[in-house]
Amino acid sequence: MKKRVVSALLITTMLTSMLAGCGKTAGHGGAVNEDGIKEFTAFFAVPGTEINDDNEVQQLIAEKTGCKVKETWLTGQTAEEAVGTFIAGGEYPDFIDGGNGSVQLYEAGALVALDDYIDKYPNIKEFFTDQEWDAIRQDDGHIYWIPQFTNIYGEERECTQNGEAFWIQTRVLEWAGYPEVRTMDQYFDLIEAYNEANPTMEDGTENIPYTILCDDWRYFCLENAPQFLDGYPNDGSVIVDPETQKIIDYNTTDTAVKYFKKLNEEYKKGIVDQESFTQTYDEYIAKLSTGRVLGMIDQWWDFAYNAEDAIKSAGLDKQGCQYVPLPITIDESITNQWHNSGGELNVSSGLAITTSCEDVEGALQFVNDLLGQEVHDLRFWGVEGVDYVVGDDGMFSRTQEMRNNASDTAYKASHLCSYSYFPQWVGTSRDGKNAMRPDGQEDEFYDGLSDSVKNCFAAYGVKTYVEMLGTSPAPGPWYPMYTFSNSMTTSTPGGTAWTLMGETKHQYLPKVVMADDFDAAWDEYMEAYNACHPEDFLSEMQTELDRRIEEAAKYE
Repeated sequence: MKKRVVSALLITTMLTSMLAGCGKTAGHGGAVNEDGIKEFTAFFAVPGTEINDDNEVQQLIAEKTGCKVKETWLTGQTAEEAVGTFIAGGEYPDFIDGGNGSVQLYEAGALVALDDYIDKYPNIKEFFTDQEWDAIRQDDGHIYWIPQFTNIYGEERECTQNGEAFWIQTRVLEWAGYPEVRTMDQYFDLIEAYNEANPTMEDGTENIPYTILCDDWRYFCLENAPQFLDGYPNDGSVIVDPETQKIIDYNTTDTAVKYFKKLNEEYKKGIVDQESFTQTYDEYIAKLSTGRVLGMIDQWWDFAYNAEDAIKSAGLDKQGCQYVPLPITIDESITNQWHNSGGELNVSSGLAITTSCEDVEGALQFVNDLLGQEVHDLRFWGVEGVDYVVGDDGMFSRTQEMRNNASDTAYKASHLCSYSYFPQWVGTSRDGKNAMRPDGQEDEFYDGLSDSVKNCFAAYGVKTYVEMLGTSPAPGPWYPMYTFSNSMTTSTPGGTAWTLMGETKHQYLPKVVMADDFDAAWDEYMEAYNACHPEDFLSEMQTELDRRIEEAAKYE
């Protein structure tokens, strides 16, 4: 097992920030409280919102499962720093998702191998095929975490574009008469024209035409658009040519140059938010929540559950401030792949159980119970009669009051409990009728839309966000390649190059966008980029691509 050296200075820094950054997350190991309920702890290396200790649905789940989990989230640190803090202290919560620090936890010996347990828990066993379970194994042959998301049960049902897109507010499209917007140039032309004619919101607040989130790992909102603009899916760190099965570096393509040159032009015009490269994630969300921002690139999950909810709660949906995705490519000849069918197995991280947990079987039983249909419905639909109703045909739906509650911050904290970073299904419920989650229930999804979004959809002849983009077939068996690059460390030449490439892009891409002389800035960036030896990274990605194709062939 590979070990990494953590400097004394880094350890000091980590320990100093441990209490502020990670909260009280020491493992309880399933200690039983005065109500006879086992209590576990969990830490997730992403920002999140803690629910109230007396949360009603959490208590209902506890009564059915005999367990509850105190969840804490990342605050004020990177995932790697937070994970490093735990490793330095040697004490862990019972459950953990280390995000980009998951490999650190594995290399530190902090995680329990799950192989010997999985067969004992039918809902967990059912969660992946044998091929998928094998894909999660680490280099010692064991399984240490369970990827939680985008796993489809039964029929695939998606109404939202959960992934990345060029988003635009419906008021912009309505003002222009709902035009076809297919290319990056058309997108920015439309935003420019709208802002020139409508520089402020109804209350006089000045619009922000286009903003870019560039905070820490979320700089994907700046850097990875060229892969989509050239019509490829979200492999994240590289393009895979499906015909030649060769790795392509999207950072250096002609489209990358055109994209960043366009951002440079729009920055000089004042269309790109001048605060783009200094704003934090919280500041970005606060900005979107005001309804001022006309457009941006982002992933739905990164803004919808806070900014979109805030826009609806403030009534700004009536002004057309909600976002819809557009099928943007570099030119109209290219078919976009912003949305693909099929799930994404992120083998680089997931829910793990740590060596501090003294009741591993109890912890896994809880995960197993969370995947049972009754508890799964509680997690994502809520309480029947309170959060949803069941029609004579057995279909779930919500009243408008229930929908309003589901997007209300205070209500969510006191009542709803999705255990959102535990394994979960999308797709169709085991009843064969309903969707696993409300956002996959077609009629409920559509009935819950604001009039501005419904009008927009009607103009384009669609009923879902996904239909705004179209759906492409599932990519090849290698997909997605970012699940490999996310697990790279500096122990290999390719991992070292990957780290340096990331640092270089963080440093230079904002300069490229803001430069007075784009060509000179791009040349300077390319010189620094090539000094990172990206060929080492691309070579290891090609090796992994070949391995994944070979492994998949064994199951054909």
